[in-house]
Amino acid sequence: MDRKLGGEPDSVVNLSVVEVESLTNDSPNGRLHLLHTDTANTLNPSKENKLESRRETLIMAYRTLGVVFGGLVTSPLYVYPSMPLKSPTEDDYLGIYSIMFWTLTLIGVVKYATIALKADDQGEGVELLVFGSISGGMVDSDSGGRMVDSGSGGRTVDSGSSGMEVVNSVSYGRIGVSSQKLHSCGTFALYSLLCRNMNIGFLSPKNITSNSSVSHSSSQEVAANKSRLGKFFEKSIVARRILLFIAMLGMCMLIGDGILTPAISVLSAMDGIRARFPSVSKSLVEALSAIVLIVLFLLQKFGTSRVSFLFSPIMGAWTLTTPLVGIYSIIHNYPSIFKALSPHYIVHFFWRNGKEGWLLLGGTVLCITGSEALFADLGHFNRRSIQIAFLFTIYPSLVLTYAGQTAYLIRHPNDHDDGFYKFIPGPIYWPMFIIATSAAIVASQSLISATFSVIKQSVVMDYFPRVKVVHTSSRKEGEVYSPEVNYILMVLCVAVILIFGDGKDIGYAFGVVVSLVMLITTILLTLVMILIWRTPAVLVALYFLVFFTMEGVYVSAVFTKIPEGGWIPFAISFFLAFIMFGWFYGRHRKIEYELTHKIDLGRLRILLSDPGVQRVPGLCFFYTNIQDGLTPILGHYIKNMRSLHKVTIFTTLQYLLVPKVSPQERIVVKKMGLKGVYGCVIQYGYADSLSLEGDDFINQVTDCLRKHIQIYRGRLPSNLVEIQEEISYLEEAKRSGVVHIRGKTRFYIGKNCSWFDRIMLAFYEVMHSNCRSALPALGVPLPQCIEVGMLYEA
Repeated sequence: MDRKLGGEPDSVVNLSVVEVESLTNDSPNGRLHLLHTDTANTLNPSKENKLESRRETLIMAYRTLGVVFGGLVTSPLYVYPSMPLKSPTEDDYLGIYSIMFWTLTLIGVVKYATIALKADDQGEGVELLVFGSISGGMVDSDSGGRMVDSGSGGRTVDSGSSGMEVVNSVSYGRIGVSSQKLHSCGTFALYSLLCRNMNIGFLSPKNITSNSSVSHSSSQEVAANKSRLGKFFEKSIVARRILLFIAMLGMCMLIGDGILTPAISVLSAMDGIRARFPSVSKSLVEALSAIVLIVLFLLQKFGTSRVSFLFSPIMGAWTLTTPLVGIYSIIHNYPSIFKALSPHYIVHFFWRNGKEGWLLLGGTVLCITGSEALFADLGHFNRRSIQIAFLFTIYPSLVLTYAGQTAYLIRHPNDHDDGFYKFIPGPIYWPMFIIATSAAIVASQSLISATFSVIKQSVVMDYFPRVKVVHTSSRKEGEVYSPEVNYILMVLCVAVILIFGDGKDIGYAFGVVVSLVMLITTILLTLVMILIWRTPAVLVALYFLVFFTMEGVYVSAVFTKIPEGGWIPFAISFFLAFIMFGWFYGRHRKIEYELTHKIDLGRLRILLSDPGVQRVPGLCFFYTNIQDGLTPILGHYIKNMRSLHKVTIFTTLQYLLVPKVSPQERIVVKKMGLKGVYGCVIQYGYADSLSLEGDDFINQVTDCLRKHIQIYRGRLPSNLVEIQEEISYLEEAKRSGVVHIRGKTRFYIGKNCSWFDRIMLAFYEVMHSNCRSALPALGVPLPQCIEVGMLYEA
């Protein structure tokens, strides 16, 4: 399955595909030939192709309205109501508008649309390559390379004369390369970019690489001549842990955004009822908003495929109508509003208001909420489409809308608690109410879907405990739904509305999320400039001084509101970041132990040569977490059980980012050089129902093994008698009974462990004991299932 990702219009980037030719007698030395189709670049496109690319870019820019900018473009609903204004004057409103204009210009246009979008690996987005063997291999991680074979009944792979050979997801081995791009969002994308270019992550550089044919030209220079800062991060484990936690915190802020955006957007939109009917109580509006959100969350399990085509038209209507209303308001209320574009109004504002003006920043920062999406959605849209949509629609729309609101409030200074609906002319009030409510729902849906996507990618990358993820579309891999996450979000959103019904309190909470994410992005982007881009020190200092100072002032202002509601996202984000860090650290330590103590073919041969070890009758599926070798649980099992089944198939489940894997490609088998010992990789897509129950699965595997034996033996100087003997050996084992064995491991936390390991590994064990199993619900009959426990020494 090929999927077009965000890239420059003249570059078509496809998901990594590895085509493996069938093994035939013509294949030299029994080796497989790899044909890579990662990137199809058109170096000299014709004029027709250029026109087509431009048309596609414009269409993509239109689609971004319904996906990328929902939170940003609906901010006029709640910015002014979130400000604790007290008897504001004309000069106060001019100062506030000047602050919002320059915030949108500097942070929106300069920082995100101009600078941050360049951190996208030449238009491909910032991706984190996830490798099966690194993340645990079996189900715990994705292996996105699709292996194609023209044979039937499953593809067969043999090890030739070299002994054991496995499908290796880390190194470019003889069998295949199984890698996948996962586009991470925002701050974590910057962290992944740093890890791929510098050895500052928890994985070594050989395990973090890019399968793109295009990379930053400066990356080679970085490797050859590292800065002092880069060397410091490589040497300091504490600094690397802090950097990882900061990146995780930024990603968790997006989840907090998924709670607050639906709450404040829908509540602000529904508040338009009170503006027309003052007799309607505030409690009724809160109850109606809660009902709308409950219905929205309950509909998540059905997916958005059937209604997503409405998202862009709705947001397009909102983006077009609000600036038109703003222009009308400017003409009728305060035509000279644009004199506030002069920065001296900001200076005068703070000079007059002092501390009160500083505290008002907690509300004005909401004008830039959702700007992180410009950078976070590069995995779905290319840079140029996002820039076109922002610079030519979103940015002017917000500037004109806020100008119109401010012009109205200068004429009616006490209407700031309902700064949006009051400036809507009466004849178009109800149409605008419908558009505003629809836009708020679309913006909420965008953040909810983004939260599901973040959780899913975090689970895939082994940064989050396993939760159930359901794909609601058989055609779009990105449309996912998590029941546990959905209901937690629903409860939290409704609780925020009912407990903190005041828009100001929710605005304070929202301000914490917006300002912290901006500050974290500035810090990480500064590191990218220093360590990867090698930007001149003067420009780095200028960037850091301007944006860190500006956003630091915003953060200091919103932190004063933590007791008034700002603690909500702060607590949620820190708790989620601690969960992510604890889970990742535990998984990293466990995989590190498995790779250090893995069983190779020579070790397995020694274990089986022990006279006390018996080959008992039967067919055994032994599930292994790693592909580059065999799990240490195997050695633990053989030493204690003193036996191994006559036919043992070491099985790894491999998840692919395709809807369904055809039967011809699902099962990959190989001979491992010992009698009755085979390897098997079961590949499945996100729309496949994977079940190992009954004889059907067993028959499929044995059929593949039978064909493999025939091909393998057919290429050696042997006779049909030997082929028949091995097939009979397999059939006899199958008749004797089938058993499925998997490991269940825990850490042994001894006295020699550091206090950090004691805390983090104990926390990991608690999460591991309560999360879903790494093996999906395979339907293996309980009498055939055996779990082998093993303690890993921390």
